[in-house]
Amino acid sequence: MSTITTKDGNQLYYKDWGPKDAQPIVFHHGWPLTSDDWDNQMLFFLSEGYRVVAFDRRGQGRSTQTDIGHDMDTFASDTADLVAALDLKNTVQIGHSTGGGVVARYVAQAEPGRVSKAVLIGAITPILGKTESNPTGIPLEVFDGFRKALIDNRSQYYLDLPSGPFYGFNRPGAEVSQGLIQNWWRQGMAGSAKAQLDTITAFSETDFTEDLKAITVPVLVLHGEDDQIVPVDETARRAVALLAKGSLKTYPGLPHGLFATHPDVVNADLLAFIRN
Repeated sequence: MSTITTKDGNQLYYKDWGPKDAQPIVFHHGWPLTSDDWDNQMLFFLSEGYRVVAFDRRGQGRSTQTDIGHDMDTFASDTADLVAALDLKNTVQIGHSTGGGVVARYVAQAEPGRVSKAVLIGAITPILGKTESNPTGIPLEVFDGFRKALIDNRSQYYLDLPSGPFYGFNRPGAEVSQGLIQNWWRQGMAGSAKAQLDTITAFSETDFTEDLKAITVPVLVLHGEDDQIVPVDETARRAVALLAKGSLKTYPGLPHGLFATHPDVVNADLLAFIRN
């Protein structure tokens, strides 16, 4: 397996496909998944001539299942370590959900020349949970429910989420994919329960307001209007207003995992943004 070593000695598993002189696209997965969640997009952009890179965040999948460092500052540092190790330049950084938060934190402080554009898909930015500074956010008690479900029966919880709100399969008339459900479960169960538990705090309580304000490259914000996990009004519509060069596209009726349920639609919009 291909791995790089982070500053604190952990191993990050990564995939690096395509011509090494082509523009790199780096994919950041959501919680509690792995780089495998981007298989469709990796193959699509590879076929379009790009270099595609994705990695398992620390504690997830094939990366070191360390019990520390499951916070946005460390995730951004790990990203910087990967980008430096592969000497990636002029990258497009694409993140989904929690991965969108990682992209915001990393891009805001990236070395000059490393990033040309970024995409936030169903992202948790600027802040997901209800805090003193974010009184309209999701009550933190909801995330306590996530923690309890993970601790009580992680395997069942990781079937229930993709079977229901994550992909919108709980909506009337939804075309349910057992393959997507089982693949979500497979990725989630490959990771560390400790890492996944800690990351709930990171994705629910981290405030990315200053990160978004600091980003100077063009950013595309994509979000499903029927996102039951990360509400579009609380996140995407607020995030784009904080970006210097932000653009927003929302999709009526599409769920949180929209790039997996509707890859052709999302891939076309990603390609258009990257090429322009």
